[in-house]
Amino acid sequence: MSLSIVTTLVRNLIKVPSAVLRSRVAKDAEVLALRHENAVLRRQIARVRYEPADRIWLATLSRFVPRERRRQTFTVTPTTLLTWHRQLIAKRRTFTPHRRPGRPSTAPAVKQLILRLAQENSSWGHRRIQGELARLGYPIAPSTVWEILHAAGIDPATQRSGPTWRQFLTAQAHGIIAGDFLHLDTISLKRLYTLTFIEHRTRRVHLAGVTAHPTTA
Repeated sequence: MSLSIVTTLVRNLIKVPSAVLRSRVAKDAEVLALRHENAVLRRQIARVRYEPADRIWLATLSRFVPRERRRQTFTVTPTTLLTWHRQLIAKRRTFTPHRRPGRPSTAPAVKQLILRLAQENSSWGHRRIQGELARLGYPIAPSTVWEILHAAGIDPATQRSGPTWRQFLTAQAHGIIAGDFLHLDTISLKRLYTLTFIEHRTRRVHLAGVTAHPTTA
């Protein structure tokens, strides 16, 4: 498939110089003819199928067409072009099933048992619950028990009678700043990394930096 995409793109690029050298009147007439032909084809074909090479070529050409003219020029909407780009990124970044990272997920029955033990024993912490599970024949790490309790909104044993996590954040929002290190992919499949901070009280976002090659500094 990769060879087919490259061949199609090279063949289309070869046609670009001849199109540029033609007179403006000839190019305008050809564009009008092609637009009319597209309108006729749209009335006759319910759904057009695009190959991967067609999608890449259309996405590349869309960068040279003003945004307000793209709907009249292309048979697909700008949203569709963005969807193709997301699908291309997903295929490139997706891990294969044989190389799936991370530990296997905890069985739903074990999760329910952890939540039940925490609800029926308010003085038990995550380590006590982990010990009871080990006695019952369920080997599980204390950190996993803590993550399950945290995801369910259950606070540590000594704090279950106090304010919830949401109430704490609301009361202390004026002094809390959250940070996130995320990435995004450009239309040319180049990955950029971004460091951002957000003020909980005002929800104001601060952009600390963008780089393609993140380092410790």
